[in-house]
Amino acid sequence: MKRIIGITGGIATGKTTVSNYLAETYQLPILDADIYAREAVKPGTEILREIFARYGEKVQLSDGTLNRQSLGEIIFNNPAERQWVEAQIHPYVRHRFESEIAREVGNIIVLAIPLLFEANMTDLVTEIWVVSCDGEEQIQRIKKRDRISSSAAEARINSQLSLEEKIARADVVLDNSTTLDNLRQQVDLALGFV
Repeated sequence: MKRIIGITGGIATGKTTVSNYLAETYQLPILDADIYAREAVKPGTEILREIFARYGEKVQLSDGTLNRQSLGEIIFNNPAERQWVEAQIHPYVRHRFESEIAREVGNIIVLAIPLLFEANMTDLVTEIWVVSCDGEEQIQRIKKRDRISSSAAEARINSQLSLEEKIARADVVLDNSTTLDNLRQQVDLALGFV
């Protein structure tokens, strides 16, 4: 049976770091929800047309692409709007995962799905790995990465299922509060390759 690892966690906890390590060190295929979500809103897609129809020019850049920052300001401050946008994008993302899983020939596949629980995609994986870190560190990472305020960072964290709830539903918890080496050792152990 295929081992399908779902990597999730809070925003800016280190999911990409774990995915990159698995790809580089173990040459595992990484299927990434964020890539599929970006595909879903490429110029010319029906989903992007729906988003523009709902929100107008304020979420459209001059080149016809999606203004992610403007859309983010809307959805991270309005749960109903976030749910509407996710209802447009999640079915596309699920379909892409299902197609790619069927195509993969390896015994281990990694699915990087930040909203694994929120998007009801747990049925796609055989085990769930949650990447966590200290809450204050998480806020600092988001502020630095996205160049936003503390309150905007907190709104993004609060838009997701709490890290505590994700940890409670995990098969493996990876603590990314210390060093990169420590995180890698936890990944090696979870993979069973040590």
